[in-house]
Amino acid sequence: MATIQQIQQHIRKSIAHAYPEPEAGAIAQRLLQHILRKSRLELSLKQQEPVTPEQEESIKSAIKRLQAHEPLQYVLEEAYFYDLDLFVDKRVLIPRPETEELVDLVVKEYQGKGGLQLLDVCTGSGCIPIALAANLSTEKVYGLEVSAGALEVAEINAAKYKVPVHWLHQDVFEPIESIAPASLDIVTSNPPYVLELEKEQMRENVLEYEPHLALFVLNTDPLKYYKRIAILAHKLLKEGGRLYFEINERYGQEVKQLVLKSGFSSAEVVQDLFGKDRIVKAIK
Repeated sequence: MATIQQIQQHIRKSIAHAYPEPEAGAIAQRLLQHILRKSRLELSLKQQEPVTPEQEESIKSAIKRLQAHEPLQYVLEEAYFYDLDLFVDKRVLIPRPETEELVDLVVKEYQGKGGLQLLDVCTGSGCIPIALAANLSTEKVYGLEVSAGALEVAEINAAKYKVPVHWLHQDVFEPIESIAPASLDIVTSNPPYVLELEKEQMRENVLEYEPHLALFVLNTDPLKYYKRIAILAHKLLKEGGRLYFEINERYGQEVKQLVLKSGFSSAEVVQDLFGKDRIVKAIK
């Protein structure tokens, strides 16, 4: 039987064409942590421990999927997001670090406040509303999503963390009748914002596996979701309520201006950790 060290080296070599170092090494370690149920420290200390035939078969199956550029998160059916271990599959977008920054901004601005009511639009895996509900004192949490498959994933994640989210299965361009006007404190959204012309810049594992419905918007109308959600948020938010958008870095100022035109009293563009325009925050 092969040892952990030998298997780890085998994984790295097998996926090198799809994932160059040091990414291949990080993927190999994460894969072994998941399948062998060992911590990073345990893997380091038990390099000569043998891997069982059953575990080896699971690793071989995972390697084949990785060689085909399938994202590790889909292979493992898990993604880490803001201290949560979420279930993900091809029905949802893999949560990104940029979205964690949006959640962190909301948490910092509402820490210590109680009875909060919030809505997340285009909720996907449910990562935003679940993370906010887990870190803030909320009274009502809504998640809106047009994809029935994505909502099934979101429901699994909410049940895991015992977060009572009211899921709304509908198109954001339809009237939202289940939420009273001027009742919300927070509206968040990470809508589709990648232009079709940006496809050629994206990695194969994103283009081939992640849902295009959640990623792309027409080049001819790149801000269509922001226009609609800004109008919707202005109607549903209380006075003093806040809207938080994750945005395409190309359109920081444009999104800020359309939010102001929608009736918000103030708006600002917030940069991410890499200095790119990534969030627009507005106050009603």
